[in-house]
Amino acid sequence: MNIRTDILLRVYIAFGLIVLLAFAVLFKLFHVQISEGKKWRAMADSLSTKYVNVEAVRGNIYSVDGSLLATSIPEYELRMDMLAGGIEKNEVFNEKVDSLAEKMARFFGDKSWREYSSMLRQARKDGERWFLIKRNISHQELIEIKKFPIFNLGRYRGGLIVVQKNKRILPFKSLAARTIGYWNENVQPVGLEGAYGDFINGESGRQLMRRIAGGTWAPVNKDIEIAPKDGADIISTIDINMQDVAQNALLKQLIKSDADHGCVLLMEVSTGEIRAIANYTRTGEGEYKEKFNYAIAGNQDPGSTFKVASYMALLEDNLVDTNTLVETGTYKIPGHLIKDSHGSIGVVTVKKAFEESSNAAIAKLVNTAYKDNQSKFTDHLYDWHLNEKLGLQIPGEASPVIKNPEYKSWNKKMTLPQMAYGYEMQLTPLKMLTFYNAIANNGKYVAPIFVKEVKRLGTSIEKFHARVINDKICSDATLNKIQAMLEGVITEGTGKGIIYNPLYKVAGKTGTAQVADANKGYRVKRQYQASFCGYFPADNPKYSLIVVVNGPKKGYYAAQVAGPPFREIADKIYANDLEMYIPVQQRFVGNTKMPSSKAGYNKATQKVYKSLGIKTFFASNSELINTIDTNNGIAVKEVKLYPNAVPDVTGMGLKDAVFLLGNAGLKPVVKGSGKVIKQSLEPGSRLVKGHPISIELK
Repeated sequence: MNIRTDILLRVYIAFGLIVLLAFAVLFKLFHVQISEGKKWRAMADSLSTKYVNVEAVRGNIYSVDGSLLATSIPEYELRMDMLAGGIEKNEVFNEKVDSLAEKMARFFGDKSWREYSSMLRQARKDGERWFLIKRNISHQELIEIKKFPIFNLGRYRGGLIVVQKNKRILPFKSLAARTIGYWNENVQPVGLEGAYGDFINGESGRQLMRRIAGGTWAPVNKDIEIAPKDGADIISTIDINMQDVAQNALLKQLIKSDADHGCVLLMEVSTGEIRAIANYTRTGEGEYKEKFNYAIAGNQDPGSTFKVASYMALLEDNLVDTNTLVETGTYKIPGHLIKDSHGSIGVVTVKKAFEESSNAAIAKLVNTAYKDNQSKFTDHLYDWHLNEKLGLQIPGEASPVIKNPEYKSWNKKMTLPQMAYGYEMQLTPLKMLTFYNAIANNGKYVAPIFVKEVKRLGTSIEKFHARVINDKICSDATLNKIQAMLEGVITEGTGKGIIYNPLYKVAGKTGTAQVADANKGYRVKRQYQASFCGYFPADNPKYSLIVVVNGPKKGYYAAQVAGPPFREIADKIYANDLEMYIPVQQRFVGNTKMPSSKAGYNKATQKVYKSLGIKTFFASNSELINTIDTNNGIAVKEVKLYPNAVPDVTGMGLKDAVFLLGNAGLKPVVKGSGKVIKQSLEPGSRLVKGHPISIELK
C-alpha cells in the first residue's frame, strides 16, 4: 500500500467516524426530545422554583357608627391534582368521575355532565397536577363543592386544591363610594383606601412555588411558608345614615334641576369630622354616578357665599357696621357694570344688603374701603389661610387660588371689587364650608378630618384629631355680627321662604355664581353654580353643611336650586338627633297615666321604658298596669305559662295572644281590636288541643 492510499484510507475512516458520531448525536437528540421529552420537561419544571407573595387580607373600613363601609371577602379558585393519592388507581377514578361530573354540571350549570366527564378524563390522561376547575367561587359554594364525589375524600386524597383570593366589596354599594375610594398599585390612589393603603393592605406572606408542565406554577407545600399579616381597620368619620340622607337629597335635586354635577358636605362643627360627603356627575338622561370628588377637588369661583369673608374684613377693620347704609342695584367699575340680579332694593343697611345678597353693595363697600390699600383686604384672606390647602387625610385636594396685588393678573381697577362677591378666585366647596364652620365654632378654624382611628385586632394604633388652623379668625364683636347676619339670611333674606324652619334656627348664605366655560370665558355659554352654605342649629351649632349644584338647566338661583336639598338634609338630621332638641321639663300631676303598653314579652317592654327613662316593676295584679306608683315607675305584669293549661292572654295585643294560643294548640276566634279584655276559656283551666277559644279585644 503506497503512502497516498494509506493517507486516504485514514481520512475516510476518520470522516466516517465523525459522520457516525454525528448520526449518533442526532439520534440521541431525537430520542431525548421525542421519546423522553415529557419526562425531562417535567423534571426541569420540578427543579424550577421561586417564592411568590401571598396577598394579605385587607383591613375593613367602618363608619363612625360602626357600620361596615368596605371589607374583603374570600373568593376561591379551584384546581385539581388528577393524580392525588385517593384516585391514583384508575378503577377508583373511573368509578367516581361521572358522579363528580354530574354534580358539577348541576351546580355550575355551564356544561353538560358529558362535557365535564370528558374534560376530567382528558386532564387525567395528561397527568395534570394543577388542573383549573373554576374561578370566583364563594365560601358557601366551596362548602357544597367539598361534598362532591372524589372531593369528599379529603384535602390530600381527593385532589381538590383551593386557592384563596380576596375580593373587595362595599356593603352599602354607592354610599360614600368615592370617599371610600380604591387602592391599586398601578394607578393613582383614591379616597381612604388609597390614603391609608399602608395600614389597610397589611403585610404579604411568601409561598414556595414550583413550575410544572405547561409553565404553570403550583405550591410546593400545602401550607404557606410565611403567613401574611392582615391589614388594620380604619374607623372613618362618616355616618352612614347621614350619608344616605345627603346622597338622596342631592341626587333628587340634580335630577329635578337637570344639572351637570353637584356635591354635598356635612361637617360636625366642634370636631371637624366629616359626617357625609357626596359627589354626583351626570352620565345620561336622569342618571348620575360618583366619578369625581368635586367637594375636595372642584376649584371654582364660590360666588356670593364668599361675601361673608368680605363683610368680616370690613367689620374687623371697623370700616362699616351692620347699620351702615349702602346703595344697591348697580355699581360701575371701569370696563364692567356690577348688577344685582333681582334689581335694586334701594339704600339699605349693610345687614339687609347681605341678607338680600347684593353684589353691587359689597363691591362698592370693599372697593371704596380698600382701593388705596388693596393688599389690606387680601391680607385678611391670607391671615385666614384661605390661600392654603387644608392638608386632608385623603388625596386629591385642589390648591386654592386667592390673588393679591403682586399677581400678574391683578387688575387694580377690577380685581378687588369682583373678589368682594366671590369672583377672580378658586376655592373648593370644602374650603368654603370649613370657613363657615369656623364662624359656627366661635371663630375656631379647624381642618376637616375623614378618619378618626386606626385599629388592629381591636387595639388602637393611631387616633386622629382635627388640626387647628386658626384659634380665632376674628374678634368676638365681629363674629357676633356675622352670625346675626347669617341668621338674617334665613329669617329675612334670600333663604326665608325655603330654608327657614320654625322648629330650629339655621344660619347660612346663598351663592349664585356664573361659571366660566373653560378658556372661553363667561359670555360664550352661560353656566351657573348654585350653592348654599351654613350651619344649624344656629343658637348652638352642631353641624355645618354646604350644597353645590353646577350647571342646572331648570332655574339657577341658589335659594331655589341648592336650598331644598339643604333644608331636607338639615330637617332629617335634626329630627333624628335628640341632642339638638331643647329639653322640655316634664311634670306628673295626680294620677296621670304613664305611656301604656300591652302585656306580652316583658324584656322588650322594659327596654322601651328604660330608653324613655321610666322605671318598671313587676305586679301580679293586672289592674296596676300603667299606673303611677310612689317610685315614679310603671308596673309590668309578668305572664306565666303552665303546661297543659289555658294561657292568660288578657291585656295582650292580637299578635301575642294568637301566638300563645296557637302554640298551646287552641283555635282562637277574634272579635274587636286593641287589647284582649276577655277570653272564653278560664286561664289555668285544663287544655284541650284543637278546642276553639273566643277572645274579645277593645
